[in-house]
Amino acid sequence: MSTPKAASTTCWIPIQFHISNDHDRHPLDAQIVQAATKWKRVALKQFGMQPGEGLCTDMRAVRKDYFLDHDHSVYVDQWDWERVIHFYEHDLDFLKQAVNSIWKVLVDAELFLQEQFPALKDPRYPNLPRKLTFLHAEDVLDMYPDLPRKQRETRLLQECPAVFIIGIGWTLKDGYPHELRAADYDDWSTETRSVDERPCHGLNGDILVWNPVTRRRHELSSMGIRVNAESLQRQLRLTGQMDFLKYPYHQGIVRHELPLSIGGGIGQSRTLMLLLRKAHLGEVTVSVWPPILQDICARKNIRVL
Repeated sequence: MSTPKAASTTCWIPIQFHISNDHDRHPLDAQIVQAATKWKRVALKQFGMQPGEGLCTDMRAVRKDYFLDHDHSVYVDQWDWERVIHFYEHDLDFLKQAVNSIWKVLVDAELFLQEQFPALKDPRYPNLPRKLTFLHAEDVLDMYPDLPRKQRETRLLQECPAVFIIGIGWTLKDGYPHELRAADYDDWSTETRSVDERPCHGLNGDILVWNPVTRRRHELSSMGIRVNAESLQRQLRLTGQMDFLKYPYHQGIVRHELPLSIGGGIGQSRTLMLLLRKAHLGEVTVSVWPPILQDICARKNIRVL
């Protein structure tokens, strides 16, 4: 069994600005949000929410250090959600139950849109499968040991068009995680079991589908059961970030002051792009794009907003 190596997540530098407010008599310094994960968990406590209750936000963010391509924009829009859970729901079965609930909504939304706009039902672009396949990141590496991560996902989705990959963040036996994940958000280190009862790891993951228009992998949602006091300290230790325990948010988890929760984000524009059979994110959301990207799209009769 491999041991996770220290790793850090992608460093996004926030956009900061000064609000003079009353000629600088009562000024404020602010940042444009990049993620809502920690805010949501704190909000559950502030609102006094109980197990089974939760919140959903229409999150808007700007990530100026993002790269720009057919499904990435500096402008990020997500349905961001968080739900309080019982301590006994901190397991793989509960995670799968939550993922399947979200998947059903996505599948039903596709059918609803096609009822309203029949032209969207096109044999060239098959509908989402009714059932989502669950695989651990360890399983995917075993299936395609000679391929890097993105190519493993592409090959997998060509064979299985809708998957939820579990345990993203845990270091695999090749020495690398499937993808980096923050140590203080999702629980990616708790030992679980694969379908055939092999030891695996993680209580988080991504919903990935095959996009028949772009003929590429397409990520719709990232979610997971959040760290508890035990898994937070374990993951901070594994990643060499124990100094984070001095911060109020992390102290709130260790002292059991913040509720146990599950949560994630569903990409709004990513979902619309897929269900409306669009080839570029810029066809369903307004953003800024470099001239070279606009020129490439124009030559392919794709109009980006």
